[in-house]
Amino acid sequence: MHPGCRDPSPPLRTRPVMLPGVLYFATESHVWSGGRAFLDPEVSGRAPAVAHLLTVGQFSDVAAQEMGRPPGRDLDLAALLGATGRAVLGPGRYETLVSAGEHDGIPMVTFTAPWRLGDVPGNAPAAAYLRMLGSGLMAGHGRSAEEAAAYLAGRPGAAGHWTAEAVRQLLAQD
Repeated sequence: MHPGCRDPSPPLRTRPVMLPGVLYFATESHVWSGGRAFLDPEVSGRAPAVAHLLTVGQFSDVAAQEMGRPPGRDLDLAALLGATGRAVLGPGRYETLVSAGEHDGIPMVTFTAPWRLGDVPGNAPAAAYLRMLGSGLMAGHGRSAEEAAAYLAGRPGAAGHWTAEAVRQLLAQD
């Protein structure tokens, strides 16, 4: 479904980070089924994430594929983000680039939706998606299965559909 990056080299570094904003689930993933994870950087809070040090080409290819576009064209991140730290490249999912600060002096950029938390209805994520996200929290942030499960089950879109215990059981399957 996704052809990958032109440069298939692994990231130069991978680090746990905390992004400004709130993680929530909305819309429908055709890959995972269920809700997709988005970041609303305008809402007060901190969202755990894992930062991968990629080349501009690798980031551009990953972003293009998440936007439903073919990879192959480098983004001019400095020009796109400019002084606002935000660039809307389209109306859909993952088509908004956001500056997420710096880590070890290196700028961090992520992608999310152009809408805000509450602008679209929440949608509960699929079990496989929660397992992948929970595994990342445990490996990247050293969270226990209980901590990762409580965090994910409490996110908007998942809350009320998933319990912390149900998510913990998913994580125990790995």
